[in-house]
Amino acid sequence: MLNPDTCWQALCDRDSGFDGRFVFAVRSTGIYCRPSCPARRPLRHNVSFHATPAEAQAAGFRPCLRCSPQAASPAQQLDELIAAACRLLGPTQPPLTLAQLAGRIGLSESHLARAFKARTGLTPKAWASAQRRAQLDARLASADTVLDAALAAGYSGTRALYEQPDALTPAKRRKGAAGETLRYTLATCPLGQLLLAASERGVCALLFGDSAAALEDELRQRFAAAELLRDDAGLGAWLAVVLAHVEEPRRAAHLPLDLRGSVFQQQVWHALQRIPLGQTRRYADLASELGSHPRAIARACASNPLGLLVPCHRVIASNGGLSGYRWGVQRKAALLQREAMQTQHPVMED
Repeated sequence: MLNPDTCWQALCDRDSGFDGRFVFAVRSTGIYCRPSCPARRPLRHNVSFHATPAEAQAAGFRPCLRCSPQAASPAQQLDELIAAACRLLGPTQPPLTLAQLAGRIGLSESHLARAFKARTGLTPKAWASAQRRAQLDARLASADTVLDAALAAGYSGTRALYEQPDALTPAKRRKGAAGETLRYTLATCPLGQLLLAASERGVCALLFGDSAAALEDELRQRFAAAELLRDDAGLGAWLAVVLAHVEEPRRAAHLPLDLRGSVFQQQVWHALQRIPLGQTRRYADLASELGSHPRAIARACASNPLGLLVPCHRVIASNGGLSGYRWGVQRKAALLQREAMQTQHPVMED
């Protein structure tokens, strides 16, 4: 069911994020357009909204020749080109320079580089490296040696594997990453069940859920190669700080964090930590700040393993809606409500 107010705001903003979700028709011209159409804004009383181009055409409207609402939008076309570029950079493909990739895709090098990073959070070179690294990780466990796995993944040798900082060396990962132990603890909080996990460097996971068993399963999936050890006593002090943060957001938990992610993900997560208590940011705001794309920001938020401590719940949709949340929109709403109450009615300290 289309919300006319939301649709009208998207039309006014020429928000390309709504392209494909609805079209608007103008009675005075008999034409229907996509939300991002650059044509002059029509009068509100002349506009009707339709879920699909076919619905608009059935109502007697014809497609706009300027924005071609019945065809793929420019953003969708660019998405398809970047998807094709990703396939050309796959681990089974020969390495391509940016110039070669741009020639194959049909874009200029600068346009390709900007669009690729906006949609993936990585440069084409970094994407190719990440794909080769993932292929290496998949082969390490069954390979006879690290060199065998490296050659099979497309590396010319093993030197490059050790040039980048990594929590575990390739040799340890080949043996199942048995060298790393993560401690964790569980507790009940106003948001349901909470799991806190830590490495030697700091908190590496703070997860919310409905059951302790489900949270332990999620932890195992996130850190499948590590040894997990429940340590309620050893993590008791940190857990108390986190629980106090949940109860009273103004008592923010300041704990050492072990953030594990790509360079782009870490840039997004650090930006989230700079959002003040009681405030929110739109995905588009962060995308503009980091020179990225709202979809890439959303993916980085969804990958965040540290709920609350890295406050991805403070990022909302362009229309002011809560949008998605890794641990459920109800928990997101509860967190934002608690933070709003704390800032509107601060507790006086002695």
